[in-house]
Amino acid sequence: MATLINGLHHVTALAGDTQRNVDFYTHVLGLRLVKKTVNFDAPDVYHLYYGDAMGSPGSILTFFPYGNIPRGRKGVGQLTYTAFSVPVAGMQFWLDRLHQFQIAYSTPAKRFAETFIRFEDYDGMGIELVFNDIDNRPGYSNGQIPLEFSIRGFHTVTLDQLNPTRTVELLTNVMQHRLVAEEANHFRFEAGLGGPGNYVDVLVDPNGVRALQGAGSVHHVAFSTDSDETQLLISQHLADAGYVPTPVQDRNYFHSIYFREPGGVLFEVATNPPGFAIDEAPNSLGTALMLPPQYEARRAKLEAALPKIVLS
Repeated sequence: MATLINGLHHVTALAGDTQRNVDFYTHVLGLRLVKKTVNFDAPDVYHLYYGDAMGSPGSILTFFPYGNIPRGRKGVGQLTYTAFSVPVAGMQFWLDRLHQFQIAYSTPAKRFAETFIRFEDYDGMGIELVFNDIDNRPGYSNGQIPLEFSIRGFHTVTLDQLNPTRTVELLTNVMQHRLVAEEANHFRFEAGLGGPGNYVDVLVDPNGVRALQGAGSVHHVAFSTDSDETQLLISQHLADAGYVPTPVQDRNYFHSIYFREPGGVLFEVATNPPGFAIDEAPNSLGTALMLPPQYEARRAKLEAALPKIVLS
């Protein structure tokens, strides 16, 4: 079968305060703000995209910052930890940096022969750094973090599941993932060419509490596909397997279909093109408020209502 699913495309989460979200991901973690737009369904809320220099698929973490909303709760039926890939040589740098910003982190531990640390952003979203030397992606530096220690993109997402049987069937039978490692109640699947950015971990948690959505919660995870044509093939495969994917949604920077996996996590399949340079020059990504055409007539009101963002 031709490769239809390449790996991870992006992860989208909910946040509280806009500026604190920007500060954490651009200043503390050193990601690039590659797009500043609005929630297509609620244009009085930002949709912020962070990633590498171009917002490459597999590097993109996005947020809807809703302001003063309650925190969510990690639990089953949710993507609980989003892991970034960083070079092994950068471990001490990152431990020191998190300490500098008074961000508590776990003792370095091993999982599938790789060392990782775990911490939370200002809203309680679960973040990991996985230290490895097999990721050849270039990363991005804003001048505050040495390029040789910078984040390369995603490494893994972890799905917390009560009973993963049907989720595993979906991943392996329809979404072209392969089981590549397991430890106790932790199972790793990879797609496409494999390696960091293409991993999905399934954590079996039969006694876990049900997740609650709020600030710090992941809304959905998106998987990468090459084109509109491959996306339509995936949609047909999903329908044949009994799922009900949405019609294709135009998100300006990619096209999307959505469906709920059996364990409760919202999945998306997103096309790689057209990308984030469709409406801004590469060296200007994320500097202006970019609105979808249906909201352009409301620009003045939206710009007045949305919180001001300062990049440090």
